[in-house]
Amino acid sequence: MSQISDYVLPILLLLVMVAGIIKRVPLFDAFTQGAVEALRLVAELFPFFAAIFVCIILFRTSGLGSYLSTALGPVLEGVGIPAGLTELMIIRPLSGSGSLAVLEEIYALYGADSSIARAASVLVGSSETVFYVSAVYFSTVPNKKLRYGIPIALVSTVLGAIVSCLLVRYL
Repeated sequence: MSQISDYVLPILLLLVMVAGIIKRVPLFDAFTQGAVEALRLVAELFPFFAAIFVCIILFRTSGLGSYLSTALGPVLEGVGIPAGLTELMIIRPLSGSGSLAVLEEIYALYGADSSIARAASVLVGSSETVFYVSAVYFSTVPNKKLRYGIPIALVSTVLGAIVSCLLVRYL
């Protein structure tokens, strides 16, 4: 049995085509021009993505992530973040897929319904991969003087993690 969601994309595509025909837009030319602009954007963003991915791989394989997790665990516990979330907090600003892997490890280790797993879920759901998003947005900005962008995003991530752990603990 099909659902209405199966028809959303074809209907949207059909509506765009009808609107283009009504406005007398050359649809194929507009499509190919958009494809060319998309490829140009990918070519501009690729060096930033490559640098971020190399840094993430080096961070995880060097053991620096686990070392920082061990070192920061007691400090973060002092502000209400369980020690089991330290690695997740470190990985989340760097990698979305890496943080999902750590989240899965937390589920397997503590159980999906545990307090730490709920806090981890809230943390992942309410935070962003700061460096990935920064690479995308800041690479397209003509003004490269972004002195406070990443530090403010990282402070916001830490504050969000603290609040998410407190909310899960007391709600």
